[in-house]
Amino acid sequence: MTLLAAAVEQPSCYSRTVNDWWCGAYLRDYRTELVDATVQHLLITVSAIGLGLALAFPLALMARRRPRLETGIVGFSTGLYTVPSLALFPLLVPFTGISATTVVIGLALYALTILVRSILDGLRSVPEEVRESARGLGYSRSSQLLRIELPLALPVFMAGLRVATVSTVALTTVGALVANGGLGNLIAEGVLTNFKAELLAACVLCVLIALLLDVLLVAAQRLVTPWTRTQVSR
Repeated sequence: MTLLAAAVEQPSCYSRTVNDWWCGAYLRDYRTELVDATVQHLLITVSAIGLGLALAFPLALMARRRPRLETGIVGFSTGLYTVPSLALFPLLVPFTGISATTVVIGLALYALTILVRSILDGLRSVPEEVRESARGLGYSRSSQLLRIELPLALPVFMAGLRVATVSTVALTTVGALVANGGLGNLIAEGVLTNFKAELLAACVLCVLIALLLDVLLVAAQRLVTPWTRTQVSR
């Protein structure tokens, strides 16, 4: 009976007296909170990358077709990355409020730095003789872009997309500034309260999300560019 009472009274690994980094009890007791934060982190990251692509693609095409605008477009997208998140998110709040939308827009603007350059580099990697052959076969400009240039540019573009995605997973945590940072909310709380188990769990989940998305992008690239596997095997 005495042994049983001692076992019951033994402090938890995240109690006031014990503050372990690795704590299975925390993972069990706060599972719902961890799942909700992870889902929010994923949704914000994917939404930001999707919005970034929607903005980067026309900007890159404009820079490609009008070389005079390229320096301005690339400079603009690069300049956005230099704006501190501590300033960017509060600047967006009056227009989008304290919401996930604020974080998505901010992260999409940051992603433009990598996405615009990777799309441009991918289009430049297409050999000029391939373009000339396409024009000789009667392809229109849009058909040439969609059926010839973009498929050949995919390997270079996907490399940039992977970097932008992993970077966005990390930057999403900054959304804690406006209470919509996914796992960043838990990281900020863990730092503030010195809650080691919460801090470690959130950081590990961020790394796992980045690895998962990177693996999915690699798999997608292999699926849509089967000719690259043939070249490697040779």
